[in-house]
Amino acid sequence: MRAATEQQPLTTEPLAHLDEAGRPHLLHDHLVQVGERAREFAERFGAGEWARLAGRWHDLGKYSHGFQRIIREENGFEAHLEKEEDNGPRDHSTAGALHARQALGKNSGSLLAFAIAGHHAGLANRERLEQRLERRKDLLQRTLGAQPPSALLEATVPALPSFLSSKPRNRQEAEAAHRDLELWTRMLFSSLCDADFLDTEEFFAPDRSLLRGGQPSMAILRERLATYQEGLRARAVPSEVNRVRAEVLAACLQATSQPPGSFSLTVPTGGGKTLASLAFALDHAARHGLERVVVAIPFTSIIEQSAAVYRDALGEEAVVEHHSALDPLRETARNRLASENWDAPVVVTTTAQLFDSLFARRPGACRKLHRLARSVLVLDEAQTLPPQLLTPILDVMGALVRDYGTSVVVCTATQPALGRTAELPVGLERMREIVPAEVRAFERLRRVRVRWPTSPEPTSYEALAEELAHQPDVLAIVHRRRDARELCELLDRRLGDTSTLHLSALMCPRHRSRVLAELKARKARQERVRLVSTQLVEAGVDVDFPVVYRALGGLDALAQAAGRCNREGRLSELGELRVFLAPTMPPRGVATTALEVTRGLLSENPNLDPFQPDTCRRYFRRLYAAKDLDAKGIQAMRAQLRFEDTAQHFHLVEDSWSAPVVVPWGEAAAHVARLEHAGPSRERLRALQGFTVQVQAKQRELWLARGLARPVADTVVVLGPELAPAYDERFGLVPERVGLLDAGSLVVSD
Repeated sequence: MRAATEQQPLTTEPLAHLDEAGRPHLLHDHLVQVGERAREFAERFGAGEWARLAGRWHDLGKYSHGFQRIIREENGFEAHLEKEEDNGPRDHSTAGALHARQALGKNSGSLLAFAIAGHHAGLANRERLEQRLERRKDLLQRTLGAQPPSALLEATVPALPSFLSSKPRNRQEAEAAHRDLELWTRMLFSSLCDADFLDTEEFFAPDRSLLRGGQPSMAILRERLATYQEGLRARAVPSEVNRVRAEVLAACLQATSQPPGSFSLTVPTGGGKTLASLAFALDHAARHGLERVVVAIPFTSIIEQSAAVYRDALGEEAVVEHHSALDPLRETARNRLASENWDAPVVVTTTAQLFDSLFARRPGACRKLHRLARSVLVLDEAQTLPPQLLTPILDVMGALVRDYGTSVVVCTATQPALGRTAELPVGLERMREIVPAEVRAFERLRRVRVRWPTSPEPTSYEALAEELAHQPDVLAIVHRRRDARELCELLDRRLGDTSTLHLSALMCPRHRSRVLAELKARKARQERVRLVSTQLVEAGVDVDFPVVYRALGGLDALAQAAGRCNREGRLSELGELRVFLAPTMPPRGVATTALEVTRGLLSENPNLDPFQPDTCRRYFRRLYAAKDLDAKGIQAMRAQLRFEDTAQHFHLVEDSWSAPVVVPWGEAAAHVARLEHAGPSRERLRALQGFTVQVQAKQRELWLARGLARPVADTVVVLGPELAPAYDERFGLVPERVGLLDAGSLVVSD
């Protein structure tokens, strides 16, 4: 930083920021501009005046003489930042929170205090916020002693949106009202944080802000998609598949005139769901004045495929991908900026990114949330939502629909039972199925028959290998990573070669991509292929086999496995999904419960049809009845405005027990060297993601303690090139080769 003695600011007026060249950003201008931006964002959900006041008061503490001295002595972006529990001179948010309570009264002012006090450190638990405000009451007096403009300080209590103003009649309604208030506070916080980020960016990096905006409207994108789809239809060969796709699309377009709310789109694999759901979303948005489409997908492989299709149809500038697996060579500056706050007409993100953000507390994670108001939210592969978090997820989705003008589309081939029923009182209200039953899409696109186990006894992997050896073109899906390796080695011995391909999460993503490329090359040469895999092959991986073996598991998992069988419909007869009872169990938790629910359905009907929507609904109703749908007590935390606790305990993908290591394969060493030489950056860290494997956290700690792994740049843990024998060219990471005799028992199972 340059000291103020080198170059004094050109004004004595209070400053919000001062760049390294001594250029001033006036505090009054910053507060007014942030207030106006925040008001504009929050108008979507009836909180515009609340957000305007939050913007005007968020940096009120910067008026204090002490903070102005810091600004002038430490030019640059870092000078204005405060840290959590910052009790020193950089605390400039507490004063505004205190003023909100003084100007609006304790009850109303506390609503703003959460957002103002958290705009750097994050939303706090109510108790901690109260303690902080009580402890630092002197900050407001110091600020007022500097005589900020009276026009900034004056306010009357704004009216609350109607959905927050009704009087609860009982304890249950009171708790629901508190949860509504919690989400509203988070959305208000989002509006403030985004407005603050954008105004600060405009000062420090005006070139970046020029990349924002200039986006096509929903109506324009609707026309672009219609033109694109007309081109596809003109080139399509007449077939039953294409006739079904046309009818599904027509049903989607016909349904767009219905009022915003909750919809389901139940379409079998191959039914054109990707473009049909987008057509519904764009036309529905254009008709009802909604502002964007957010598509949430659980698997990055599907995200990349879908986003590529969307860009072809709508144009590069219309679509933003937001997930952790972007290739740095493909990512654009505009995509990086728009990903920060979802300021794009079409956003494609992960389901985890969406819901973790909706229960987050940090400004960076929350700033985009206000963009969900008056948007169309498409939840693809919705059957993957974890049952143990289903109650808070559905509660928040229902609130978005009811109070924020959002339309939600639950989109899948295996439709979960997410509508409101006596068994699921928190389910989505008045869900409307988009594709009418008379289309008979599942019946007309049936490509697979199911062969269920004929014996209650498990099939040994030796017996399964013997059976697979007689199937020259086959996929076998097992429960666990160690199962995949064992079955593959048994096949090697039975066949006398190593031609069988193997996929598991013990292989880093780049390694798995290479195997899939080899598989597709063999298929293109019309060669037959044997593949043994864990269930990761069901996560949107585009493979096609005439016969698929799948270990008995949840009905939704079996349906996903069937999607890898006769996928393109090229067989003269139906493909075959052969379900076997494995000698091992799936991982504990939902997967084990799902297996037992499927067993129960099979005992009632040995000829169970897993592809019928009614079967799926029965399966999910029983699965949800068998699980605690709020296992971590998220709803109680939300009702008590415990933002920190909520964020700590809500994780859509529970990975606290696992940890990544960079493995010695491919170009990993070169990427590690660049990280060591130049330090962490978004691009360098993303480049290493392709060379990571998840292991159990205690496994990694043991490796670190014994010097078998090492930290690099305080950000990643690496198994160095000297440990190359630990990474097998076929099976990926072999933990016992890292040097721990009992390592195999510590590896995370699929």
